[in-house]
Amino acid sequence: MARRPADSAPRTPAVMAGAEPRQQRPADHVVIAVVGAPHGLRGEVRVKAYTEDPMAVGDYGPLSGADGKTYRIKALRPVKDDIIIARLDSVADRTAAETITNLVLSVARSQLPPVEDEDEFYHADLVGLTVLDEAGEAIGQVVGLMNFGAGDMLDIKLKRPGPTALLPFTKAFVPTIDLAGKVIHARPPADFGVDSPPPAGHSEDKATPSGRDKA
Repeated sequence: MARRPADSAPRTPAVMAGAEPRQQRPADHVVIAVVGAPHGLRGEVRVKAYTEDPMAVGDYGPLSGADGKTYRIKALRPVKDDIIIARLDSVADRTAAETITNLVLSVARSQLPPVEDEDEFYHADLVGLTVLDEAGEAIGQVVGLMNFGAGDMLDIKLKRPGPTALLPFTKAFVPTIDLAGKVIHARPPADFGVDSPPPAGHSEDKATPSGRDKA
């Protein structure tokens, strides 16, 4: 989740901020994990989880692979941080495990639990929203979220040509989010969009929600 603090100095939320491998997946699906390198000889694989609790990857039932196949997790164990070791059905040995390295695993958005805090949002619900300025004029569209340690930032593709621009995901800069209307009412600073391009590696459509603190 992305958390939207009340001030302009957001706390660091539990958010993944890695680049997502560009593989096809259904439009209504949310990425929850990416398969890494094989582990051992019996088909186990390292998995990078995008859920707030890495072990929760095993709670969603069958997972949709970007290769069009369905995978079921038979066993999980933690390693460190967001990395876990998984045993998947149909992956019986190291050779089979090697064929799914970097495979994106996703679930339907409807399978994710509801967000209980009104100030927390799934990345997938924010990406694609139109951003309006205080005059109600569209200035761009959210294409991802980033977090470099100081809090979540909306990565916005501006209507004018040029690089994307980052807007702090706080109530000060993002006072209103209308998911039903698919718009964000923002208060961008005067110099918004004139900075240099952001570093590569935005976080899109992850199952880890984002939010704002009630302060």
